[in-house]
Amino acid sequence: MSPILELIKKNAVPLNVMRSAALGSLPISTAETLEVLVYLTNNSLFGQDARMTLARWDAQLAMDVLSKETTAPDVLLYFWQEQNRRPGLMPTLIENPAIPENLLMELAGDGSREIVKMLLASARARALPSVVEALSGNEYVTPAEAEALRSSIAKPLEQEGTSQELVDAAEMTPEVEAAHRAFEQEHASEIAAEEGKPFELVKEDETPPETVSAGPEEAAPAEPNAAPQEPAAASPPVPGAAVSPQDSDEFEAHEQKRLTVLQRVSKLNVGKRIQLGFIGNKEERALLIRDTARLVQNAVLSSPKLTDAEAESFAGSKNLQENVFREIARQRRFLKLYPVVRNLVNNPRCPLDVSLTLVKTLMVYDLKSLRHNKNVPDTIRKVAAKLYNEKATRGGSKKE
Repeated sequence: MSPILELIKKNAVPLNVMRSAALGSLPISTAETLEVLVYLTNNSLFGQDARMTLARWDAQLAMDVLSKETTAPDVLLYFWQEQNRRPGLMPTLIENPAIPENLLMELAGDGSREIVKMLLASARARALPSVVEALSGNEYVTPAEAEALRSSIAKPLEQEGTSQELVDAAEMTPEVEAAHRAFEQEHASEIAAEEGKPFELVKEDETPPETVSAGPEEAAPAEPNAAPQEPAAASPPVPGAAVSPQDSDEFEAHEQKRLTVLQRVSKLNVGKRIQLGFIGNKEERALLIRDTARLVQNAVLSSPKLTDAEAESFAGSKNLQENVFREIARQRRFLKLYPVVRNLVNNPRCPLDVSLTLVKTLMVYDLKSLRHNKNVPDTIRKVAAKLYNEKATRGGSKKE
């Protein structure tokens, strides 16, 4: 975080400096300027100026920042959001490894024809089986493109070995082995009971389960996890030629090896999928966390190989099951990560009782924006407003 942004968050800069910051005229780097501007978009006084400055920002300068994996997540996500999306910047964002795979999957499933063409041209997107699977079901994908995508996923590659080799080839460090053994011992009876459960991915459009009633501090009637979002106007299909046979052959030859991960995982029983959840790589964990088998989800979250960035991504994902969010909130190592807590509370699929517990730990500026987040239940917005008023007035009169 830039020093000026820290001062702004503490309300320690005069109004004329805030105004200059909202106009992007402070003598700081482009990366710092964009981070400050994104933060100020939620400011009651300078939010409109900041949003207008970002909308006019030079595309090449923005591209230089958005291409870096070290760029502040809030900046990447701001330009990723549909209401702020600029077509010229999307290819750069799609290729940035800092954009979580779950966001790519959502984009692939719901994106316009223009987005579809970007994803088909993206080496990163085409290398991720879950993204390819979502893309093949997009309404703007042509029949020829869909067929090429589906055949790439389904076509068996005997030379790549058996499903067992997928597990055997993974790295098993002593720490990971000990964690896997402890998990198996703790859940031995449950694993045996679910051993025959086939691999099945959580569907993108799966309706969130009803939330449990709130705790004694904030009793509330059961309500959906998320208020319905206003449907975005669908972009009309853009005329475009189907993938040529030559392009299709090159696509398949180049990507077949990676795309078979999905097919091979689907052949593993529950026990082996649990083992892969511990020892697999990032791509395999992103796939297994969407397994409908609860134990497989828990195995992924119990793996010592799971990174903080992955946990943050899972906490903000809108296509995972309730159990994932409960398990994240249950583990202390995740709750020590503030971005994870913030993502959970802002996630419309997070169970209400979990959100009500975690919302109390949010910082003032996050409570301020949460009050107006129409994607979360009204109960959460009301609690956020109450907590914001209490924290903002602590030690003096509230300053908007």
